[in-house]
Amino acid sequence: MTTKTAGYRIDTDEQGQVTLALLGAWSATGLGHVASALGEELKGREVTRLELGELERFDTAGALALRQAADVTTDKALWQANPQAGSIYRTIARLEDMTTPAPKRPPALIRGFSKVGRGVHDFGSETMGSFAFLGRLIIACVTALKSPKRIRWAAWVSQMEKAGLDAIPIVAITNFFIGAVVAFIGVDLLTQFGAGVFSVQLIGVAVFREFAVVITAVLLAGRSASSFAAEIGSMKMNQEVDAMQVMGVDPFQALVIPRLAGLLIMLPLLTFVAMMGGLLGGILVSWSQLNLGPAFFFQRLLEDGYMAKHMMVGLVKAPIFALVVAAIGCRQGMAVDGDVESLGSRVTGAVVQAIFAIILLDAVFALIFIELGI
Repeated sequence: MTTKTAGYRIDTDEQGQVTLALLGAWSATGLGHVASALGEELKGREVTRLELGELERFDTAGALALRQAADVTTDKALWQANPQAGSIYRTIARLEDMTTPAPKRPPALIRGFSKVGRGVHDFGSETMGSFAFLGRLIIACVTALKSPKRIRWAAWVSQMEKAGLDAIPIVAITNFFIGAVVAFIGVDLLTQFGAGVFSVQLIGVAVFREFAVVITAVLLAGRSASSFAAEIGSMKMNQEVDAMQVMGVDPFQALVIPRLAGLLIMLPLLTFVAMMGGLLGGILVSWSQLNLGPAFFFQRLLEDGYMAKHMMVGLVKAPIFALVVAAIGCRQGMAVDGDVESLGSRVTGAVVQAIFAIILLDAVFALIFIELGI
């Protein structure tokens, strides 16, 4: 009767020599957990003799399990009772000896320091790449100003349409609701103190000074910065940028400058549209909640030219935000490697870095204007 599972028997004589008897089918289908049990029972003891009379089948899986559990020697004399099994075992033992052991995993503390080190290295390389991109961008801008005839006006207009005109609906609608939310909060809060009429000034300051330009820049960071990175990155993947350089075309003049100029021209206009959208939302809420009509709203808003100052503060930020958003999107696109994973990570990085830069710059502007008393 054929045994379908593997087994073993261990005998130890008076001199302490170990005899291992292999029983049944030492094959892929019959091993089960016999190898781990054998390793536990032997616990590093050396096998000096093999009994193979009751061994029915022996394949490479059985040889590997025996090698890992008992590390039996490959001496032919030990396998004399079954030369075929001995040949299989010697082949597996030779392959195991040739295999490089897996590297030991370093301690958690070392892995933590290694991760921090890689982060610092990546930050340093990203910073150096950004400075290199900035240098090339400045050179390209100076070259474009010195040779206006070489400017690609058609590309400028195309980018102005994509980044500016096409974004008007989403910018206006988003800022309309932002203005309405600010108005709801201001009316509810100030009415408790009998100063509901001052919600007009609150809406004007919030929309003109902060929300219009910041929300518009964040929308363009998600819309245009990602688009710039994806477009230029796909061209890098398809080696179109390399083809431009071979043909003598400067990629910065053809790809970066038009996008930078288009966003630089259109973001102040979009900011003005956002201001009007935010004001419209504030007017409707004030009219419905406080019965303050549009005429009274604008009268309060334009008193003493107070709001003109806040509008100028918001518009001054717009070109700086435009430069930062466009530069980050184009820089991430130019840094794409030849694989799709790099393209995805660079597009994500463009959006995240642009939004972070906008918030950081807005805080810096706030400190500067406070120091200037504006």
